[in-house]
Parts: sequence; C-alpha cells; structure tokens
Amino acid sequence: MGMSSSTRGSRTVLSEINVTPLVDVMLVLLIIFMVTAPMMNQGLDVELPETASSGVETTDEPMTLVIRKNRKLFIGDAPVSMDSLAKKLVAIMETRKNKQVYIQADRQVDYGYVAEAMGE
Repeated sequence: MGMSSSTRGSRTVLSEINVTPLVDVMLVLLIIFMVTAPMMNQGLDVELPETASSGVETTDEPMTLVIRKNRKLFIGDAPVSMDSLAKKLVAIMETRKNKQVYIQADRQVDYGYVAEAMGE
C-alpha cells in the first residue's frame, strides 16, 4: 500500500502563540518603569559662575485667592480674613507688575460668598 492522500489519520498542527507569558513580562517591565521613573534625576549638577549684574527681570506669577469650603481665605499660602482682604490685596498689588488675581473656590462654597470676596 502506498501513501494515501486522505486526511483521516493525519493530525493538523495548530500554530497559535501563547501570549500569557508575554503579557506577564510586559506587566513586570511596566511596573519596574513606573517605580524607577520618579527616582531618575533629570539634568546635571552645574556650578554657575557669579555675576555682578542684577540679573534678568522675571515676571511675577499671577496671585491666587483660595476660598476653601469652610470659608477660609488664603492669598497664596497665607491665611487672610474677609475684613483685611482688600487692604492686603492693595498692598501686594502695589509692588507687583502683574495685576492678575486668580480665584480658586471650592465647589461647596456658596456663590454669594465668592462674589463677596470678589467685591472686596
């Protein structure tokens, strides 16, 4: 008997790739990069030379008035009362070139209180 061409007795080979080990390795690498990325120090330590000039004039950052949900007011990080808010803002604005004031109010603060702070 010669070779028969029937597929009855032959096995077909499945050529599927098992991706589970690949996914495991990729997750481990991702975790390693996530842990080590914040530890990397960007840049080089350089000792800059001293100069006699006053330096380049920098622009002022805009001032931020923060209103927390307990109605406490802050100019930057410094606490301030509603009564002294106007006086402190005027005193600070006299020394600044940038006259912008950003207001960051908690969403639970009444709009009327925010409007009162804006009116000061």
